[in-house]
Amino acid sequence: GYLVNHKRVQRLMKVLNLQAKMRQKRKYSSHKGDVDKKADNLIQRQFEGSKPMEKCYTDVTEFTIPNSTQKLY
Repeated sequence: GYLVNHKRVQRLMKVLNLQAKMRQKRKYSSHKGDVDKKADNLIQRQFEGSKPMEKCYTDVTEFTIPNSTQKLY
């Protein structure tokens, strides 16, 4: 990349009639939308098993992809 003064960039953008795209801030909303069915609590916070591999756990993290309806897990 090049080191360029911000005033030069501003001047060139004005000459070429370019505008920066501003990202809109999201407004707070407490609405949760469609809430999925909650799974039954089978473990009841008793994490110790009587034998190996009796209780196995995992966690899933969900990321939304910008400008897309798809999600990344």
